[in-house]
Amino acid sequence: MTPNAERIHFLIRVAVKERRLLNETTGRLFLENQPVTEVQVRQWIADTEKAERLDAFVARFGRLQDTLGDKLIPALLSLSGENIGPAMDNLDKAERFGWIESAEDWQTYRKLRNQMVHEYIEDPRVLADALEAGRSFVEPLSRMAEILVAEAQSRSHS
Repeated sequence: MTPNAERIHFLIRVAVKERRLLNETTGRLFLENQPVTEVQVRQWIADTEKAERLDAFVARFGRLQDTLGDKLIPALLSLSGENIGPAMDNLDKAERFGWIESAEDWQTYRKLRNQMVHEYIEDPRVLADALEAGRSFVEPLSRMAEILVAEAQSRSHS
C-alpha cells in the first residue's frame, strides 16, 4: 500500500469513529425536541458528568470537522489529481464534486465550533445558543462525513 493510500485508509477509520462518537455524545447530552437553555447549560456545567458530556460534544464536533475539512478533503483532492489550496478553495472544490453540501455552511460550522469553545467559559446564554445550533448541524455534518468516507473508499480502491 502506498503512503497516500495508507493515509486515506487511516483517515477513513478516524472519520468513521469520530462520526459515531459525535452521534453517540449528541444522543446522551441533548434531550430530544427540547431546546438548549441557559439554565440547562448552567446545570450541565455544575454537574461533572454532564460537563464531561458537554466537553465531549464540543471536542467531537470540532474534531470531526477538522478531520474532514483539514485532512480528508485535501487527501481526496490529491487522490483525484486536484491541486490542494487554501481551505476555502478546497471546500469550494468539495462542494462542486458533491462531497459536501455547502462550503459556506462549512465556514458557519467552523465559526460555531470556535464560539462553543470560547464561550464555554464566558457566557452560558451564548453557549446555549451555540450548542443548539451545533446540535442542528450534527446531522448535516454526519451526512457529509458519510459521503466523504464513501468517496474516499471508492477512490482508494480504484
